[in-house]
Amino acid sequence: MNTQEPEEFYVGYLPKAPRGIAGAVRRAIAGLLAIAAVAAVALVFGQHRFAASYFEFGNVREFEGELIETPFPHLLVRRDEAAKLALPFMTYALVGEGKHGVAAEIAGFGGRRVKLRGTLIHRDDTSMIEVVTGSISTASAAQGESLPGPTLETLGEQTLAGEIVDSKCYLGVMNPGHTKPHRECASLCIRGGIPPLFVVKDAEGQSVNLWLVSDTGEPVNQLVLDFVAEPVQITGQVKRSGDQLYLYANPQTIRQRK
Repeated sequence: MNTQEPEEFYVGYLPKAPRGIAGAVRRAIAGLLAIAAVAAVALVFGQHRFAASYFEFGNVREFEGELIETPFPHLLVRRDEAAKLALPFMTYALVGEGKHGVAAEIAGFGGRRVKLRGTLIHRDDTSMIEVVTGSISTASAAQGESLPGPTLETLGEQTLAGEIVDSKCYLGVMNPGHTKPHRECASLCIRGGIPPLFVVKDAEGQSVNLWLVSDTGEPVNQLVLDFVAEPVQITGQVKRSGDQLYLYANPQTIRQRK
C-alpha cells in the first residue's frame, strides 16, 4: 500500500491553490516585500543630503548699507547690537536678476550708502542679494552710522583643491548647484557676470567658500569657464575681509585634477 501523498500542482481555473503551493507563494511574497522595504530604506539613507541653502523666492526685502564694488559687488550692512559679536557688519554679495551680474545697476553708487530691494539667497555663512532692477537709491547716513572700512588680511599662499561654482546657484537658487550636471547653467551664470566661488573641503570635511578673483583683484569670470564644475587645483593668496574669504590667484595656476 502506497502511503506517499500525491504531488501538488496548480490548476489555473480552480479557486484556490493547493495548501503547500499557496504557503510557498506567501512566503516568497513576504520575502520579496521585506527585501523591497530594506532596499528602499537603504536608498533613502544612502542619498546625499541637500545643503542648508535657501532662495527666498517671492519675499522681496529692503536692505540698506554701504555698497562696495571691488573685488566684486557687495553690500556691507551694520549688524544690530545683539548680533555684532566680533564684526560690526555683515557682507551680502550682490547679483542681478536671472543669470546676470549687477555691474550696470551699481554704476555710480560705489562707496556710498544705499537702499535697495532684493531677494535673499544664503547658504551656511555666505549670503547674497538678488537685486530688483532699478531699486538702488542713495541713502543718507544717520549720525554715527558710518561703517569702518573692511580690512583685507592675508593668510598666506596655499594650493587648494576644489570646484569652481557660480555663486548664485550654489548658494541657494539651485539645489544642488554644483558638479558636472550643473555645468552648463554655471557657465552661463559666470559668463553673465555672477562672481565665481571656489568651494574646498577643510580637514574635517566641511565645505569652505572662497570668492575667486585674479591675483590683482580683478574679475576672472571669462578666464575660468573651461574649469567650471570640474575638480581643479588652484594656487594663490588666501585673504580674509570681515566674514568673507577670498582666493587671489592667477588663472594660469588652475590645474584640472583626475
